[in-house]
Amino acid sequence: MYSIPFLDLPALESASGSVLLPGSKSISNRVLLLAALCEGQTTVLHDVLSSDDTDAMLTALRSLGCAIEHKQNTVTIKGLDRHGLPEQALLHLGNAGTAIRPLTAALALLAAPGQRFELTGVARMQERPIGDLVDALRQLGCDISYQKTQGYPPLVLQAANRAELERNTCIRIRGDVSSQFLTAMLMALPLIAQQRDYVIEVVGELISKPYIAITLNLLQRFGINVCNENWQRFTVTAGSRYQSPGVLYVEADASSASYFVALGAIACDPAVGHAITIQGVGEDSIQGDIRFIEAARQMGAHVETGPNWLKVQRGSWPLKAIELDANHIPDAAMTLAVMALYAEGTTRITNIGSWRVKETDRIDAMVAELGKLGATVESGADWLTVTPPAQAQWRSASIGTYDDHRMAMCFALAAFNPAAVMVRIEDPRCVGKTFPDYFEALFSVTRPKAGAVPVICIDGPSASGKGTLAAMVAERLGYHALDSGALYRIAGVAARRQGLDIAAEHADALADVARSLQLVFDGEKVLLEGDDVTAAIRSDQGSRDASLISAIPAVRDALLQWQRGCAHVPGLVADGRDMGTVVFPQAPLKVFLTASAEKRAERRYKQLISQGFDVTLTTLREELEARDLRDTTRTVAPLKPAADAKVLDNSDMSVDAAVEQVLQWWAQVRSVA
Repeated sequence: MYSIPFLDLPALESASGSVLLPGSKSISNRVLLLAALCEGQTTVLHDVLSSDDTDAMLTALRSLGCAIEHKQNTVTIKGLDRHGLPEQALLHLGNAGTAIRPLTAALALLAAPGQRFELTGVARMQERPIGDLVDALRQLGCDISYQKTQGYPPLVLQAANRAELERNTCIRIRGDVSSQFLTAMLMALPLIAQQRDYVIEVVGELISKPYIAITLNLLQRFGINVCNENWQRFTVTAGSRYQSPGVLYVEADASSASYFVALGAIACDPAVGHAITIQGVGEDSIQGDIRFIEAARQMGAHVETGPNWLKVQRGSWPLKAIELDANHIPDAAMTLAVMALYAEGTTRITNIGSWRVKETDRIDAMVAELGKLGATVESGADWLTVTPPAQAQWRSASIGTYDDHRMAMCFALAAFNPAAVMVRIEDPRCVGKTFPDYFEALFSVTRPKAGAVPVICIDGPSASGKGTLAAMVAERLGYHALDSGALYRIAGVAARRQGLDIAAEHADALADVARSLQLVFDGEKVLLEGDDVTAAIRSDQGSRDASLISAIPAVRDALLQWQRGCAHVPGLVADGRDMGTVVFPQAPLKVFLTASAEKRAERRYKQLISQGFDVTLTTLREELEARDLRDTTRTVAPLKPAADAKVLDNSDMSVDAAVEQVLQWWAQVRSVA
C-alpha cells in the first residue's frame, strides 16, 4: 500500500486482465461483530477484508476481551462472555462508521452497572452524526453521553435502565440519514429480545435499503429472523439468540468492483480483445452495490456475469450520459460521477443526500475535484450533475481525497483522459480503509500511453551512492526502482557459474547468458535460478566482473530492452552509468551523481568493513580510480553525464539532502495545476 503524500498517475491508454477483489468491508465488519456476539461459540470467518476499518473493529473486540486468532484473511473468533466485559474500555475506531455505530448499540445494551465504555475516532469521525442512533437507544433507557459536541462522537456508554429496557419495546429511528443506524439497532436488539418482541419503526424514507438487506441476510446466518414490513417496520422476535454458523465466507466487495467495472467500460476495447475479469463477486451477490452494473450498462458498458465473476468491456463509446436515482447504490454511485467525464452530455445523479455524512461531504468534494479537471459540475442538497470537458479543456490536477478512500479510487480513473494530462492523487494511503492494494491492482491491468511513464535517471561512478539515492527517491514517490549495476553484477555471476571468462571473445555466449537470466528480486535478496546470489553480486569480484561485462556491446544490447521494460506505472527511478545517455535518453530528469574518489573510497571502505571484509582504504581508492578509467574510456556507452543532466556532487552532502535536491528538481519538472 502506498504511504506517500501523493501519487502521480501518468496518462493511461488501455486495460486488460484479471483482478481478485478483497473482501467486503460492509460484510466483514458486520460478521466480526456478529461472531463476537455469539456468546462462548467459535466462528471461523474466511476472506475477511484486511483494512483500516476491520483493524479498528478487531482491535476494539480484543479490548473487550474477545479471543481472536487472525491468520492472513481468516479470523477465528470465540464469542464474548457478556458477564466478563472489562469495567472500562476506550475504543478508538478511526473513521470506521461500520464499527462505531453497531458497537455503540451493542455496548449500550450490554453495559452492566459499574461499566464505562468510551468510543471515539479521528477528527472526521467526530464530525459524522450519530445523534439519531443515540436518540433511538435512549428510548430503551440506555445511558449515553456526548463528550464534546451534541450528536457526534466521542461517546460514553454506561449501564441502561433495566426497567425501561423491559418496558419500552417499540423504538422509532430516522431512516433518511444513514442506514447504519438501523443496522446497528437490528444487530443489537437480539441481545435483549429473550422474553419479548422488540419493534423498530422507521421514520421517513429508508435510504440505502440494500445495506439493510445485507444486515438481514447476515442476521439470518447467525440465527436471528427479523420480520420486515415494507422496510418501515422491523420486528426482532422474542427468544432471539445468536447462534454461530460455524464457518462463513465473506463475499468480495461489490463497491470495490465498481472501479473495475468502470475501468472496463472506459479502457477495454473489445476490437483488440481487451476485457477486465473481476473475480470474487457475481450478479447474485447479497450486496446492493452489485446493481452498479445496471447503471454501467445504461452508460454503455458491456458486462457479462457468472456465479463469482464479472467480465467487462466497452460497449458504447463514448459513454452515454444518464439520469439515475442512486439511493440503492450510494457508495458505488461515486464511480458514476467519474465515468461521466467520458460520457456525451450531462449525467445527473440524484437521491444521494447520504453522501454528505460519509467519510467526507462527498457531494461538495466531487464538485471541487471534478471542477479541477475541467468538468462543469452543479449540485444541490442530494443531487449532482456532471458535464465533461472538451478534450482541449481537460486540465492536469492534484485531486484532494479528504481522507476518503472512495475519492482516491474513483478519481484514479481520470488518468485515461483524452488529453493525456497527468492526474495526482493526494494521500493515496487512504485506500487502506477498504482496499489497501487498490493501486497495485489497478496498475497490474492498465497500460500507459507510449512514453507516458515518467523516468528519473541517476547515473554516476562506482560508490557514488546512486543506488541508495535512487531507492530512497523511488520510495518517496511510490515509483519502481531499477538497479542496473545489480543487473550487470548478476550477469557476471551467471557467466562465472557457467564457466565463462568475461572477455570480448566470449561476447555471444555472454549475451546469451544475459538474455536468459531467471531473476527474482525478493526484498533485499536477489535470486538467480532460485539461488540467493545477494552476497556474490556485492563482493569485490562481483564488482569487477560487472565492470568487465558491462563493457561488452553484445551484453549491453541484450540487457537494454530488459531495462526499458522496467518502466512500469506509476514511474521508475533507474540508476546506473548510462541510464540517461542510452537506456532512457528521453527521461524528463537526469541526475549525474558524483563525488571525489577519496570520498567514495571511504564510503566503500566503511561498508565492506561492516560486512566483515578485509580491505584497505588505499587499495579501494586505486580500484575505484581504475574502474573510473575503464568506465569513462570504454567505446560503448562511456560513463559521462547526459547533455541535459543535472550534476550533483555529494562529496559533502548527506543522503537525505541529496534526496531532497532530486525531489525539488522533480517537482519543477512535474508541476500540477
